[in-house]
Amino acid sequence: MLSIVYGLLAALGWGAADFTGGLASRRTGAYRTVLYGEAVGLVFIIGAVVATKEAHPAWLALALAAAAGAIGTTGLLMLYHALATGKMSIATPVSALMAASIPALAGMLLQGFPGWLTLMGFGLSLAAIWLISREEGNNTRVLVHIRELRLPLLAGIGFGTYFILMHQAAQTALFWPMLASRSGGMWIMLLYIALRRDTWRVTGGAWPYIILNSLLDAGGNAMYLLAARSGRMDVAAVLSSLYPAGTVLLAALLLRERVARSQSLGILLALLAILFLPL
Repeated sequence: MLSIVYGLLAALGWGAADFTGGLASRRTGAYRTVLYGEAVGLVFIIGAVVATKEAHPAWLALALAAAAGAIGTTGLLMLYHALATGKMSIATPVSALMAASIPALAGMLLQGFPGWLTLMGFGLSLAAIWLISREEGNNTRVLVHIRELRLPLLAGIGFGTYFILMHQAAQTALFWPMLASRSGGMWIMLLYIALRRDTWRVTGGAWPYIILNSLLDAGGNAMYLLAARSGRMDVAAVLSSLYPAGTVLLAALLLRERVARSQSLGILLALLAILFLPL
C-alpha cells in the first residue's frame, strides 16, 4: 500500500508541475521553462543532498540516472515538436500510453507477472491515461498517418525508459540519482536552445511559476522513486503516469476550464484502477 500512496503522490506532483509549467510556458515559452526548471531543481536537490548527508552511490548508478535525464528530456522535446506540428489529440495520449506501457512490460519481465486483478488494474489505468489525455471534441476516428505517430511513440519510449533507468539507479540512494538526472536533462536543454539560437531571457513574470514547477516536478520524481523502491516498478510507473488527471483537475478548479466527458470517464477509471492495483 505504501507504493500505491507514493505512486499517487507522484502523479499529483507531476500533474501539478505540468499545470504550473503550462502557466510559465504561456509567459516565456516552453523550452525556457524546462531549462530553468531543471536549473532551479538542481539547486533544491543539491540542498537536499547536503541536508541529508546521503551516501554517494556507485558511479554506475549516477551514469544510469544521467542517461535517464537526458533520454527523458529528449522525449519531452520530441513531444513538444509533435504537439506543434501534428495532431495534439493523438500526440499526448500516445506518448502517455507508451510511457506507462514500457515500464509495465519491463516490470513483468524483471519481477514476474503480478496477479490477474493487478493486470486488470493496469488495463483500466492505461484506458484512463488515454481518455484523460485526449482533448475535448476530438474524434477518435480521425485518420492518422504513420509518420504522425513516430514522434509521440519515440517520446513515450523516452519517458518509459526514464522510469526504468531511474528505478535501477535509485536502489541505494534517492537524491544523488535525482541530481544526476537533472544534470543530464539540463545539458540536453542547453544544447537544444543553443542550437536554436533562441533567447535565454525569461519574460512575463514567469519566475514564480518556474520555481513552483521545479519544486513540484522534483517532488514527483522523489515520490516515483520511493514508490518503485517500496513495491513493484510496474505498479509505481503506471500509477505515476496518471499525472494528466492532476493537470485536468487543477485547470478545472483554478482556471474554470471545462472537463470533457471522456476525461471525466478517464478519472473514474483511474479511481477504479487504484482498487485493483494492490491486489
